[in-house]
Amino acid sequence: MMENPNKIVLFLVDDDALFLKSLELEFLELADFSIRTFATGELFLAALPEKPDVVILDYNLDGIEKDAMNGIQTLDKIKEFNSDIPVIMLSSQDKIDVAVNCMHHKAVDYVVKSETAFTRLKNIITAVLHYQKVEKELNWYMQKM
Repeated sequence: MMENPNKIVLFLVDDDALFLKSLELEFLELADFSIRTFATGELFLAALPEKPDVVILDYNLDGIEKDAMNGIQTLDKIKEFNSDIPVIMLSSQDKIDVAVNCMHHKAVDYVVKSETAFTRLKNIITAVLHYQKVEKELNWYMQKM
């Protein structure tokens, strides 16, 4: 079966397997996403050449291996690879310094894991993809002039 090339490719990176699975199921229920999940930054980075449209990335990624890359290190590697890939950071910590740190490292947004996290993620992804679409159309328009 051929994958729909117009599907939004969403990469989810979280060491919390239960949270990861519930997030994946919620997104699949919502829309025709192509979703890949990763338990570590290292596994995710190996798949980065597949160029996801959006990445949702956990801030602490050391639940499985204590010396695993953390979310900020992973975020920096994504931005080195392609600074245009939008990354939304997730954390169980509701701390302003964590949020500021994520934004400083060029995350598009920061979401605290809570009952409202999925709704927030959905809204951010909608806004990000809308912006990208508009940007593509504008670039196309500018080249014609």
